Order: sequence, then C-alpha cells, then structure tokens
Amino acid sequence: MRGRFGSLRKAIFGSNASPPLEETVETPLRTILRNFQRNIAAMAGLGIFLLILLSCFILPVFFPLDTSYQDVTQQNVPPGFNMLRLPTEMEKEPVQISAGSVFSVGINGDGKVFIWGQASQKLRQIPGNLRRAVQVSAGLDHVLALDDTGRLFTWGNSRFSLGSIPPELLGAEIRQVLAGNQVSLVLTSDGRLTFWGNENLMTLRLQEVQGRIQKAALSSSACLALLEDGTVASLTTLETPVSAIPESIQGKVADIAVTDKAAAAVTVEGRVVTWGSNVQDVPEALQGKAVSIEAGRSHFTALASDGTVFSWGSNNFGQSDVPSSLEGEKVTAVYAGSYQNYAVTESGKVKTWGLKGYLMGTDGYGRDIFLRLISGGRLTLTIGAIAVIISTFIGILVGGFSGYYGGKVDMVLMRFSEIVGSIPFLPLAMILSAIVGNRVSELGRISMIMVILGVLSWPGLSRLVRAQILAEREKEFVTAARAVGVREQTILFRHIIPNVITVIIVSATLDFAACLLTESSLSFLGFGVVEPSPTWGNMLTGSQSSTVIGTYWWRWVFPALALSLATISINLVGDGLRDAIDPKSSER
Repeated sequence: MRGRFGSLRKAIFGSNASPPLEETVETPLRTILRNFQRNIAAMAGLGIFLLILLSCFILPVFFPLDTSYQDVTQQNVPPGFNMLRLPTEMEKEPVQISAGSVFSVGINGDGKVFIWGQASQKLRQIPGNLRRAVQVSAGLDHVLALDDTGRLFTWGNSRFSLGSIPPELLGAEIRQVLAGNQVSLVLTSDGRLTFWGNENLMTLRLQEVQGRIQKAALSSSACLALLEDGTVASLTTLETPVSAIPESIQGKVADIAVTDKAAAAVTVEGRVVTWGSNVQDVPEALQGKAVSIEAGRSHFTALASDGTVFSWGSNNFGQSDVPSSLEGEKVTAVYAGSYQNYAVTESGKVKTWGLKGYLMGTDGYGRDIFLRLISGGRLTLTIGAIAVIISTFIGILVGGFSGYYGGKVDMVLMRFSEIVGSIPFLPLAMILSAIVGNRVSELGRISMIMVILGVLSWPGLSRLVRAQILAEREKEFVTAARAVGVREQTILFRHIIPNVITVIIVSATLDFAACLLTESSLSFLGFGVVEPSPTWGNMLTGSQSSTVIGTYWWRWVFPALALSLATISINLVGDGLRDAIDPKSSER
C-alpha cells in the first residue's frame, strides 16, 4: 500500500518534489503571543516593567526601610561611594584620620592634609599656609587643624563664629582639637577647654573642671571630659542619656568615647564600661585587653593590646562589621566617626569599613533615596494594582449585565456609569483627605485611596465590555447555549466574558498606568500617602523648590525616572497587546 501511494506521489509531484506542507493551525492565544513577541517596543516595555516590579518587591526584603529613621548629618548627600576612598598619598604613613559626617580628613607622614568623601567646595579649600599639620578634626561641615608651630586653622562652615579662632587661644600650647556638629573645642596643655560655635545646640559648664581636663570626647548632643585623676565628668548643661556616669569607674578611667546616646570608658585594667541609652553588650573577648576606644554616631570601635580591633553598636551601614582582612594583622591605631572606621596596621596599610556612600543620595532628612524608592515603588504599584482589580471587577459586572440584558437594565446601568464618570477624582480625594485628616491610620488612608481609585475608574471599562458583549451575544454559541437550557449568568460569565477577556486585559493594563499617575499626583499634592511612608509621588513633593531642582537634582530625578519608566513601559505593553489582538489597529 505504501508503495502505491509513493508511486502516485512521484507521478504527481515528480521524483524530487516534497509533499505539500500541512497548514499550521494556531490557537488565538498562541497567535496573540506570537504577534506580541514580534513587537520590539512592547517586549522592551515588558522587560523594563518586570525589572521594576521585581526590584520593588524583592529588594526591600534584603534592604529593609526604617520609616522612622532620620539623620540631619546626612542631609542632601549626592550619589557616590567615595566616603572611604582614601587618596593615594594618604595611604602612605598615615599619622591621623578624623571622620566627619559625610567626609573625612587626614594627615600623612609629611604633615600634609587631605580631604575625601562628599566634601563641599569650601571644605576642599585647605588653607595654603597650613604647612605641617599634627592634629586635625572633622565636624559636621567644618575642619579644625593644628600645625607643628602650635597655630590653629579652621575652614568650611563659617557660621556661628566657627570661621575664627578665639583670641585667648593665640599662642597657647594646645593638647587636643575637636570639631563637632556646628561647634569647636580646643583643650590646652594646662587642662583648660575653650568652646565656641552654635550654643543653641550645646552649651557647656566648665567652671568646675577647668585646669583639670586631660581629654574631651564630643558627640552631636553630649560632651564628656576625662580628668587628670581618672574621673569622668559630663559637661553639657542639659541632662543627656550619658550624664549618669557610673560611680564604679570613677578614678580608674584611661580613655573615653561618646556617641549620640551612649558613652564608653576604658579603665586602667583594660575593661570597657558603657552607659546611657541603647547600650549594647561589649564583646567579651575585648574585656581586660582594651587600650583605646573611638566612637561614631551610634557605634564604638576599640583597640586591644594585642592589636586586634572590635566594633559594636548599631550596624545599619556595616560600621560594626570589622573586615575579615584584619585577621592576622596587628593594628596600631583606630579612628572612628559618624558611620566610618579606619584601622592602621603595623605595616602602614589602612583598612576601612562602614558607610561608603549612597547609590542615589539622600533627601532633606538624611534618608537613603534608594531604599525609599524601592519601598515607595512597592506601595505605589500595590495601590495601582488593587485599584485596577476593583475597577475591573466593577466594570465587568456593570458592562456585562448592561450588554447582555439590554433594555431598561442597560439604560439604568449606563446612566449610572455616566454619573460616576463625571465625578472628578482629584478634587473628591482632596476633600475626603481634608475631612478625614488624621482620624484614620496610615493603612486606613492607603485603603481609602485604593477604594476611591477603583470605584471611580470603572466607567470606561464598563462601556468597552458592554460593546463587546453586544456583539458576542448574537453569535451562534450563545444561541446554542440558550437552546440547551444553560442559565443566563453561566452564559454571560463562563462563555461570553472569556471570549472578550483579551480586550479587558488590554484596558486594565492601560488603566494600571493611569492609576499609578493618579496616586502619584495625589501624594505629590499632599493628599495621598503621607510621610514618613514613601511613594513615588510624595518623594517628588519637595521638588517644587528651585533649590532642590537646581542643586539637589538626585532628589527628584530618580523618583521621576522610576515613575516615568513604569508608566511608559506599562503603556507600551498595553499598546502591544492591543496590536497583537487586533493587528489591523496599528493601520488605523
């Protein structure tokens, strides 16, 4: 039999001819997918949107956001990771390093001063007559230095008289210089402390201890003094968490350090004692071996007698994670400040750990824009998605019943959709926000926005569904279903709606982008999600200032870019789906 058919094929097509190819039959879904894949713009939009979606929902798991966090010392820091990047010349024979808020300053073996990190132009203008420095200290936005002739230098912020040296220090023999948060301190060799700067932030009582001070320790809110008899005194006039100094250490202290909320002392026996608020346990391996201690804003770093280094305290920027590269190295000096740490090894190398910088900079409250961007994107996308689900559900119900039943049902439902469609969303949301105010929780406010967005944005979809069902209900499969006694609701939701689901998906996709813009507009105007919870909209609120637009460009560029990419990519996907479903639509 096979031979006969083979001979017949040869007789018809010839010996070298191939049989005709069978016609390829594709399902509608496969045809839509093939057409969509050929649309380069739509595929690019899908890739960008998936990248944004995954970033906003996966990255916050690894980079959690603390909405209560603020830090005035980190305000408006531009993007970059150069806070711990020492100049090449500074890495050779480092004499001293001092870490400021977002920059560091150091002295090398030649007495030359170097500044690195996010330092302003004023800070980088090191005085030309500063030849050989022996001490240097970095504050919030100014630097205090001492040269080998005993002369003091200060530069950077000149407010609150920080740009001038008090006359009583001219010609004095100086033991220690300290620059802090808009204040400066100088300790002379006779044990007297001179303080100047912003006295609204800090005032000191010095009468009782003048002439007996051996060392001072300064933070943004506290100042401690180590006296010559080994006792510790709190110098701030206002009570702080570190004012209650333990009596057990008095007379036995060899070194001190202070953070914003806690203090630590190294005793002559090499033990470390801490007190204040938010105190964390001192590493047990350090006890009995400590020789010196340094402090940042919320962490301590100590050097042991065997050359090992220990860090503990807050670790939000990795400032308490001593690098493994220091294992086996003998450290001769450690320097800590703000969120940075520097360790100088016996071989002269400098190891660093802590805050290197910010991927997208910080805002006016010192908050990481990258963390707020991904967390805010998750909230913005969630609000938009749930609003679209609500509007799609209502639109399918109203449009489905209106198109299928027609008559009075159609008349009533379409007039109702016109009434809803005529309600302006933004004014209504503003009025409700003003009325509700702070009476509801943040979750309640977010839920209200989602519901209002969904309830007011379904009329367009309902008219589209109605039009599609008016065409579908007259087809043969609907007539056949009625003939065999299938219920009306079953025909509508199990037979007709699935046939128009592709059109619904396209409409919902485009509505999703519109909901993102609407929510962002509402938050931008201050009537949506409010601080400290981030959304892309309220992250742009501060961008109304010309100073922010011109100087702090990163505060608005990144949220605006994320919102633009998200909406454009969604619209490209929606247009691609529409063209894939109806290829002739691109010709119209």
